[in-house]
Amino acid sequence: MTVATTKRPTRRQFLGATAAASAWLVAGALAGLTATAHAAGPEVVMHKDPNCGCCGQWAEHLRAAGFRVREQAERDMGAIKRRLGVPPALGSCHTATVGGYVIEGHVPASAITRLLREKPAVAGLSVPGMPPGSPGMESPTPVAYDVVAFDRAGAARVFERRKP
Repeated sequence: MTVATTKRPTRRQFLGATAAASAWLVAGALAGLTATAHAAGPEVVMHKDPNCGCCGQWAEHLRAAGFRVREQAERDMGAIKRRLGVPPALGSCHTATVGGYVIEGHVPASAITRLLREKPAVAGLSVPGMPPGSPGMESPTPVAYDVVAFDRAGAARVFERRKP
């Protein structure tokens, strides 16, 4: 009876095989990270005055919550708001779109996530004005404010109340 013997790899062969396997694992992990980055949350297109600083802070708030934000500098924000149907009484400094909805002002990411999950029959959400303590308007003295849902006819209702 013959016994098959296996030849043990040399140290160099073993280290070479281990390095190759490690490279494949790292490449696979990086490919997974890239796929995850591309599969990030919904894209928000934000129209803003090029000189506004709080708009950029709001965009960072959304990015931290997993949204992809594309910032577009606009010279005539009034025209953007009219085109997207933002009621004048609900205006703020920046206007965005996401998932077929209009987002006006410093709306919290959690409210946008809820909007996209529940899909109510509204045109969008607004945080009228620029309340201290809203995302992008951080303040040592935050105030309570409402996130308002509005429809295409301009009717509005409270979507959620935010406490300081």
